[in-house]
Amino acid sequence: MMRLVQIVFGCLFGLFFAPFLSAQDTFSIVAADSTTRQVGSAGASCVDLFQFPGFKIDFLGDLLPNLGAINTQASYLAANQTNARTRMNAGDSPAEIITWLKGNDAGFNPGIRQYGIVGFTGSALSAAGYTGVSTMDYKNHLTGNIGGIYYSIQGNILSGQAILDSMEYRFRNADGDLACRLMAALQGAKKVGADTRCAPNGTSSLFAFVKVSEPSDAYNNPSFVLGVKTASNAKKEPIDSLQVLFNAVKNCETSQVPTLNLEGIDLQIFPNPGSHIIQVKTAIPVTQGTCRVMDAKGVVVYSDQFTTATSLHTGSWPKGAYFLRLQCREGYVLKQFMVQ
Repeated sequence: MMRLVQIVFGCLFGLFFAPFLSAQDTFSIVAADSTTRQVGSAGASCVDLFQFPGFKIDFLGDLLPNLGAINTQASYLAANQTNARTRMNAGDSPAEIITWLKGNDAGFNPGIRQYGIVGFTGSALSAAGYTGVSTMDYKNHLTGNIGGIYYSIQGNILSGQAILDSMEYRFRNADGDLACRLMAALQGAKKVGADTRCAPNGTSSLFAFVKVSEPSDAYNNPSFVLGVKTASNAKKEPIDSLQVLFNAVKNCETSQVPTLNLEGIDLQIFPNPGSHIIQVKTAIPVTQGTCRVMDAKGVVVYSDQFTTATSLHTGSWPKGAYFLRLQCREGYVLKQFMVQ
């Protein structure tokens, strides 16, 4: 009976608060570390939570210590989040949970939902994402892993793919523990109008959070949790405010951006430094290649498919250092070049 009440409440909640929930959350990330078994979540959105005092800043992220993490967004329904947690506790993998959610949506409309899930199935760790076809544009998700840390990044009502790409780059190349990587991912999305509704506010969003649970934590009581919410028209960047709080309690060591040179790829960038057109070539074709260029802050300024060559038209780019990442099935290469 209690289960039925929860589902009915979730459906009614979505009906009465559809304008508010239609974009929950705009960009977010879940991640888990196979070595430490930490699980974490971070996200932000252009929703004024002062108008909805019943919601915690970190409500969209559900952490199950030593088991996994679930972000539920885009037309948020509490019942869907509860159902996902139930399936994870029952032993389902992230991919299996998403399949179940699509077939058993609490509001009978899975096309307007978005999920990011990471989780352990025994000792095996995996990640999965889902973006409904009717979720508001621009929407997409990315999944991957680096050094045994699995992640899912997702967003809707975004200014473009560059927001997700920047989050992924900053997460993968951050120093420190899982919390440091999650905070870095949010910094990757710190762009005016990242959530397009916040462009008039001059910010990326109106609230932001980051949280991590240790394997020994109790459910709903993570060891590390920080959040900031700002009011509409306050014109105050919440990710910057969150970073101040973060820096007061965490110390993320710095190091050089890692580079993996793939044998035989021989990535060439010339002229370097360059001013108007910079050529990028490889000695041999790559498989399923993607070329991305990030500025010194980790913001993606160029992204396109790549086989053997491309031209970067840099005449309008600010002078300074840039990083080119060539990702392909064989691995990746990361090199620095200068625009002058």
